Amino acid sequence: MLLGFGWSDMKNTKNAIIWLCLAHLLADVYSGFLNPIMPFIAAKLGFSMAIATIIISISHICSSMLQPIFGFFADNILKRFFIFWGLILASQFIPLTPAAPNVFILLIFMILGSLGGSFFHPQAMGFINYFSGKDCSNTMGIFISMGSLGFAFGPLMATWITQYLGLHVVSYTSLFGLALAFMMFIFVPKLSRIEKQPEHKDFIISFKEILGCRQMNYLMLVAMMKSLITSSSCILLPFLWKSMGYSPIYIGFALFLFVFAGALGSFLSPKAERIFGSKPVVYFSMWATFPMMLIFGLIYKTQPVLSILVFFIIGFTTMLAQPVTMVWAQRTLPKYKSIVAGFINGFCVGTVALCMSVLGAVAQKFGIMNVLIILSTVPAMASYYVKFLKEVK
Repeated sequence: MLLGFGWSDMKNTKNAIIWLCLAHLLADVYSGFLNPIMPFIAAKLGFSMAIATIIISISHICSSMLQPIFGFFADNILKRFFIFWGLILASQFIPLTPAAPNVFILLIFMILGSLGGSFFHPQAMGFINYFSGKDCSNTMGIFISMGSLGFAFGPLMATWITQYLGLHVVSYTSLFGLALAFMMFIFVPKLSRIEKQPEHKDFIISFKEILGCRQMNYLMLVAMMKSLITSSSCILLPFLWKSMGYSPIYIGFALFLFVFAGALGSFLSPKAERIFGSKPVVYFSMWATFPMMLIFGLIYKTQPVLSILVFFIIGFTTMLAQPVTMVWAQRTLPKYKSIVAGFINGFCVGTVALCMSVLGAVAQKFGIMNVLIILSTVPAMASYYVKFLKEVK
């Protein structure tokens, strides 16, 4: 909670939230670069879809699985180190990936850029929770939707540049990240100025308490199911569309619509929670994906426009539960805001990314669409565990 706020403090806090949301937008723009242009980088460097999915999975693991660890340090420091350096790493190294002369350098660029995401997200979400006070659900919904918008515009920007200016021009977009990091240094205060210094937490005790919380485990399962659909769709479908002869801009636009729908779902999530309750929103999000993916699989060859509309609905339903899940987890363990954000937003994604590393080879053998339809049944089956979740105010 924020302490002793006057009008000036409230204004500064509002400015900080705005700049954090803008930073989330831009950080995820860079994250959105990778999936749509990877088929073209693979063609340039001469490696297969199976190798490409392994590389992307390593990138997701670096950007995700380390988030709880950085979240631990963020909760104990309350300074802005991880936010600034996270944005700088992501903005400088991810745009360099098309310029990589070989797979080894490509992997180094992707790892360093992805570590930026691991730095940025837990501390930024912890800051949002602190700054927003009682309005956490709405503010978190806006913050997450801004990241989703960034992840939506990333593919559109990267593929437009690739098609009309050339793959190498993507590297010049790094300048935007440096400029925004400088602005955040001015406008985002250290929490130590407005928040009591946190009680120092023991690393092992913190993680044991989080992983030993049954409610937290169920919420992480929900987060994994969301990531399973978004990751598999965003990694595999660009290869499917490229094999069908679609242009880079078509691939980028399709992914833009998918993630934009996810941003819309995130934005409307708090309202849906207030109207229907947390559990119904989570149930709907986990169940709705399978029938939509089945319809997509039946029409994508013959109805390209209609299939994109169905893909849009999949993005909306998948991300509808994300802000609800994040706030629910932070309310369950309120003293570990950044660490919990690291688990929900990072560790769960990284765990799914481990599975994604073999997905390319499986999809090459059995077909991309067959794999996606089978994967979409998993969230529906896992929704059984939602009934064990307890409401926390």
